Amino acid sequence: MTGQLHLDRLVAAALDEDAPWGDLTSEALVPAEAVLEARLVAREPGVFSGAAVFSTAFRLVDPAVRVALLAADGERFTAGQVLAEVAGPARAILRAERIGLNFVQRMSGIATQTARYVDAVAGAGARVVDTRKTTPGLRLLERQAVRDGGGHNHRSSLSDAVMVKDNHLAAVLAAGLTVTEALLQMRDRLPHTAHVEVEVDRLDQIPAVLAAGVDTVMLDNFTLEDLRQGVALVDGAAIVEASGGVDLDTVASIAATGVDVISVGALTHSVRSLDLGLDVSSGRTP
Repeated sequence: MTGQLHLDRLVAAALDEDAPWGDLTSEALVPAEAVLEARLVAREPGVFSGAAVFSTAFRLVDPAVRVALLAADGERFTAGQVLAEVAGPARAILRAERIGLNFVQRMSGIATQTARYVDAVAGAGARVVDTRKTTPGLRLLERQAVRDGGGHNHRSSLSDAVMVKDNHLAAVLAAGLTVTEALLQMRDRLPHTAHVEVEVDRLDQIPAVLAAGVDTVMLDNFTLEDLRQGVALVDGAAIVEASGGVDLDTVASIAATGVDVISVGALTHSVRSLDLGLDVSSGRTP
């Protein structure tokens, strides 16, 4: 669950962007004393995510707005299902509506897409994880949505774990070191708690990486047969992650090769927001 202070900052910035000097239409047209009741309704089936951020949008505009959540994060829903009820000052609801919807639609889209991948690999023993291909500034929300969809998170940032990629290895070789030597020297400079992952794109790179005692070996853009061979070569000495070429048509076959983790950038970088709407059920002026 993302911290409330962080949510408040994100949502406040979005509200300021959307109405920097107020809501010109509502303030000119809607009586100040008018109240509304509305329902958050699913136009299509999916997995819900973003309950807290949806509520926060209305609270920050006016604490008098009441939001009753009828679905929990991670809950699957059907088309037509009411996910939340909103009631309170009409101007506040109209000002917060689009921001609340934007967040909950995107997060629910991510959760729904993640659930499809998780369902596709059910029983294979492989984790579906996200990547750092997230919307700048919204990573914590999007990663929560991945968890709500049944997936797992990769490293949260460059500061959280070591991931040695092909460009890192090219720089090492250009300096005259072997891959094993460079990785062992790096280990000496790291705290003992640091997780070390190394990306390889050929089977013949695996022995040198394993010799350095790494924690995870990422097999990048391997064929299914090479993935099977890679799993056999690692033979339990490290976690095996598959990356590249992963979509809903291929993920089950990739999981069947015996890899432990499958990283999927598409969970966040190209997901479609889910179709949710805020339908006004009644309004009145006291």
